[in-house]
Amino acid sequence: MPLSTDARALLTLISASLDPVVMSDFFEDLNPAEPGMNEGHPGHEAWLRRKIDWHRVSVKLWEQNLVRVVIPATASAATWWKPPRRDWPH
Repeated sequence: MPLSTDARALLTLISASLDPVVMSDFFEDLNPAEPGMNEGHPGHEAWLRRKIDWHRVSVKLWEQNLVRVVIPATASAATWWKPPRRDWPH
């Protein structure tokens, strides 16, 4: 199955790390907030929806076996992810 542009961007960042990562740590890089972004900002809702979309992208990567859980989440820590292999489809 071909990867979306978003999935490819996220997987590229994940694959660049030699250590497991928290996927959501990349969401700010992939979807930066405009200066002055807060709940009253006119672009806040669109920015927030886009951020939620990144969670969907991360789930799709997992469903396609392109990332795997290496450290499950706990009440105090996020889930850590890693590609299952280095030769993911480019």
